[in-house]
This record gives sequence, C-alpha cells and structure tokens, in this order.
Amino acid sequence: SALSGTVESVAVDFNDTVTKGQELARLDTHKLKASLEHSRAMLAAAEARLPLAKTTLVDAKRSYDRAERLAERGVITLEAFQGTDSVYQRAEATVASAEADLRVSQADLSVNEANLADACICSPIDGIVLNRSIDVGQIVVSSFQAPVLFTLAEDLRKMELRVDIDEADIGKVAVGDVASFTVDAYDGKEFPATITQVRFAPEITDQVVTYKAVLSVENPDQLLRPGMTATA
Repeated sequence: SALSGTVESVAVDFNDTVTKGQELARLDTHKLKASLEHSRAMLAAAEARLPLAKTTLVDAKRSYDRAERLAERGVITLEAFQGTDSVYQRAEATVASAEADLRVSQADLSVNEANLADACICSPIDGIVLNRSIDVGQIVVSSFQAPVLFTLAEDLRKMELRVDIDEADIGKVAVGDVASFTVDAYDGKEFPATITQVRFAPEITDQVVTYKAVLSVENPDQLLRPGMTATA
C-alpha cells in the first residue's frame, strides 16, 4: 500500500482470478475525499482570483499610461505619476501571485487525486490470488517494509523450477538442455522442462558448492503448485 489507513473492504479471496487494475481491497477514503473537495474548492477560488487580478492590472496600466502622457506634458506632478506607477507595479505583482497560487492549487489537487487513487489496492497483473493476509478493519501502515497484503501468481500454466546443480556436474548442463523432474504429489509421473538459465553465482551450504539452474515448465493442467519440492 502506498498509503496508511484502515481497510474498508476486501474484494477477493484465495484462488480468485484477477485482472490487471482490478480492485483487491480498498482503504477508508472519508478523509481523502474531504481533502480532495478542499483542494477543489481552493482551486476554484484561485481560478476566480486570477481574472480579477488581471482586470485590476488592465485598469492600472491604463491609469499609468494616461499619467505618463500627462506627466510628459507637465499637467500632473511627479509625485502623482509615481503613485500610478506604484499601483501598476502592485497590480503586476498581484497577477503573478495569483498565477502562482493557481499552480499550487492545481498541484495540491493532483496530489489529493493521486492519494484517493492509491486507496485502491489494485492488482498489478493478470493472475490468481495465492494468499490474502488482510481483513476488513485491519490497519495498514505504509513503510519501506510494508507487510505483504496479497500474493499473486501471474500464470500458473507457466512455471519455473529452480534446481541446485553440484559443481561436479555443472559442466554437463547448458541453457537449452531438456530435463525431467518428479514431485512427491504424483508418484512415477515425470514432467518435462527446459533449462533457461544457469547462474554463475555459487551457493555454499555446509561446504558444498552448487549452482542454481532455472528450468521452464509448462503446466497446462495446473497439476504443479507453487512451493512444491521437485527432483530433477
């Protein structure tokens, strides 16, 4: 979650199929909606102030131009001309300030709209829900180590198997080689696979060096499940 808040609703459960962008859960949005309405009102006020400031600037410019002509002819005093010049400069500054306020209000509105959108815990992929770890009423805290709310698998019909190859055998395998493996759930049944990656990084356990290989597995019948132990 990008936000902290109370879970208002949970829309999916274990094994549910989801699509990208689908709502999985939603945080309480009362405060977010209030902030959004406030920012919209502030934007409307800023939009209303800008035309008024521009109209004032136009009037001040006319007065300044008229005073400038009169000052050139010696009809008005220098002090009077400087007064109209000051009014004109203040009107320009007011317009600049109104334009800045308008940009600030637009930015605040964008932030609050984004916050309201983030209240939806939405699926980033098409897939299936493997695990759900939140319930209605639970408080979610946004942090660098935020808890996992849902675990999704993109497509269980295509999986990968990670195997440890002993250093004595690593020279006998290569990317593209075919392989077969078994799992405890189906005695005597072999599943085909293809090696798609052999990693160079060693893994050392009890002074035994192995290298990780990644095998691509087709799982059209979805007999294989995430987390199964296999022997290749």
